[in-house]
Amino acid sequence: MTKMLIDECLSAELALMARERGHHETSHVVWIGKAGWKDWKLKEVLLNEDWVLVTWNCSDFRGSKRAPGSKGQYANVTLHAGLVCIDVPLGMDLAMQRRLFADVLDELDESPDLTNQVLEVSLSEDGGSSEILRYSLPPYIK
Repeated sequence: MTKMLIDECLSAELALMARERGHHETSHVVWIGKAGWKDWKLKEVLLNEDWVLVTWNCSDFRGSKRAPGSKGQYANVTLHAGLVCIDVPLGMDLAMQRRLFADVLDELDESPDLTNQVLEVSLSEDGGSSEILRYSLPPYIK
């Protein structure tokens, strides 16, 4: 199962959801004593301990949605455990977090390996369903 670290911008309830679904090593940034850490410092923990980060602050880690890997904390990273981006506008409540994260967990049930990948979940334009996109990061191997 996937070892995920839920960023502090998301509810710790997501970590409990993941554990209930068999991802027993999932934790929350606050639970491991890293609340308030700068992204660059958290990146070191993610890489050294093989965590898949689940975050709402997508651009901080993957860079622009139009050019993933061009900027952000993972811009120069050649090997990482993965990144899950919950990419929705401001105002996401707990119910929306749970709904979108459930879709992420469904996707991970089908294909759990996120090595050097981003799994991005967003709302469809009508807001009625979610859309999942999976892509490589870095976008290519030199």
